Amino acid sequence: MALSDTTDAIVIGAGHNGLCCAAYLARSGLTVRVLERRGVVGGAALTEEFHPGFRNSVFSYLVSLLDQSVMEDLELEKHGLTLIHRPGGSLSLLPKDHLYLPRDTAAAQAAIARFSKADADAFPAFENMLEDMGELVRGIAREIPPNFGGGLGDLWRLLRQANAFRRLSARRQIELSELMTMSIGDVLDRWFESDVVKGLYGFEGIIGNYADAYTPGTAYVLLHHVFGDIDGRTGAWSYARGGMGAISEAMASYCESLGVEILTDAAVARVEVEEGTAKGVTLENGRRFSAKVLASNTHPRVLFGQLIDMAETPEDFRQRIRGYQSESATFRMNVALSELPRFESVEHDEQGLMAMQNTIDICPSLDYMSDAYREAHSKGWASQPVISMCIPTLVDDSLAPPGQHVMSLFCQHFRRHLPDEQSWDEIKEQVADEIINVVTQYAPNFRDAIVGRQINSPLDIDRKLNMLGGDIFHGKLSLNQIFSLRPVGGYADHRMPVKGVYLCGSGAHPGGGVSGLPGKNAAKAILKDYQRS
Repeated sequence: MALSDTTDAIVIGAGHNGLCCAAYLARSGLTVRVLERRGVVGGAALTEEFHPGFRNSVFSYLVSLLDQSVMEDLELEKHGLTLIHRPGGSLSLLPKDHLYLPRDTAAAQAAIARFSKADADAFPAFENMLEDMGELVRGIAREIPPNFGGGLGDLWRLLRQANAFRRLSARRQIELSELMTMSIGDVLDRWFESDVVKGLYGFEGIIGNYADAYTPGTAYVLLHHVFGDIDGRTGAWSYARGGMGAISEAMASYCESLGVEILTDAAVARVEVEEGTAKGVTLENGRRFSAKVLASNTHPRVLFGQLIDMAETPEDFRQRIRGYQSESATFRMNVALSELPRFESVEHDEQGLMAMQNTIDICPSLDYMSDAYREAHSKGWASQPVISMCIPTLVDDSLAPPGQHVMSLFCQHFRRHLPDEQSWDEIKEQVADEIINVVTQYAPNFRDAIVGRQINSPLDIDRKLNMLGGDIFHGKLSLNQIFSLRPVGGYADHRMPVKGVYLCGSGAHPGGGVSGLPGKNAAKAILKDYQRS
């Protein structure tokens, strides 16, 4: 049956990567239609009012990886995006103390020296190493990976990226090899001796990653979180004024300025394939659209298995996609607060309030992380979880009524599938209470200050965003699922085994996080093929 409403390209999913891909295609002259199954654009980069007068980022909550080239090319500032830079790094809470790392290296060393003089001495070298590695990973993230068994183009990409590795000093080459293969715990044990410093950096190895502190490969996840350069400093973080939805709204505005049609409440039921080539899509309401190009911002196992019959793909691809690992064990909450939480170890003076403008972590040691992992493995969730909190209203007063605040809570480890036939729909309120109790141990006024809350369990993340397994990265960032192996070997260049279909979401290189790079890189591949055809 013939399809109707033809454009050059269809993008499935109006998350930030889908919008980014659509923008790059449209600015190159293609006619583009974006189809979003939900009633709002943005995917995980979304802002909502979750309690009367209180708004916040619903899922993703901080800006770091958003690529400078994407911001400039898509004119995001012109289209309404304003970034507010954080004054420092992280504030790590301890039972009777805290560690806050400001940006100034000497001040950070002085803070660390209260716990370990040796760690304070090691800190500048460690930070320099992370900055060098972050710059290297950022360069790789901006490139389409070479495919195994590919042609001359793949060989050229491999040589170019290998040359970046060659330019590193011998020491840095060794360190990079270790960071790509070792656990975050083993790496930090080499650099530091104090629990508090290891806990502060160790959290970065398991954020959005269901793993133990000593799981091999978790050190790479630390690198993945520091390759951004939001304010010219590798690893820096910022808030988006108005919440993360401001990024998606700016991208959508840019797309629409180029004539891109964005349809919401337009769930794709299937991709129409004829003789191994995609011809278009059919929506759940029966409406049909045709295009030469289909870019999918969906999870890889949604694209193949739900939208495209697996029988249309080669057997080795089917086998690997079925085994694609997807679970980040993330529980996400927002709370509306009548007053600021008063953390017992932090003075509420100018310096203390400045520290609270950054992420506030409960992860006092690597052992704490490992205990949370082991409990979640047996019970389904950690009763003493790793928690990362942000209070964006300390820098953005547009999100709450005067004098009141919103707080984001990003919590690990919480399994998507619970033992003993338990359901997240039945227990998520109880688990949310447990999380609040943990935070109240550090800020006694916290529980009573809450006037409203928004809860997204792993099941909610799975169900609302089609992130299978509740995985915020569209698949684990494990060694077998990064670079030329993402999503699976042989298909890392965004070109999928069905002709005309491309993967432009976080299931493609360089993976999850609000970077826009999977969308931008997919558009590069699409435009190259389109111009050839």
